[in-house]
Amino acid sequence: MKDNETIVEMITRFTYIVNGLEALKKTYKELEKVMKILRSLPSKWDAKVIAIQEAKGLTKLSLEELIGSLMTYEITLAKKQQEGEDKKKKSIALKLRLRKKKKLKKKKKVKT
Repeated sequence: MKDNETIVEMITRFTYIVNGLEALKKTYKELEKVMKILRSLPSKWDAKVIAIQEAKGLTKLSLEELIGSLMTYEITLAKKQQEGEDKKKKSIALKLRLRKKKKLKKKKKVKT
């Protein structure tokens, strides 16, 4: 999987490659395709890969189920990343407010 590539983009590219190989008489079993996709995921996906391997039993996992699971996880990762960015923005705004209040208090003390 390339950097900044979505699961859909990766699966589209993977399918294109597999179809090209099938045209050359090289076929893969469902399990082989699943394993190749799981191995191609970056390290930030390791927790999901391990969970899939342990929970689903790879011999029973279809390619469609895998893709659905990965797409769901990708959405979850994106939400967590967005929440983290939102928290940073909120904390910066809070720090600015606190600094302004401190400056106002100092000015009032100086005037009195």
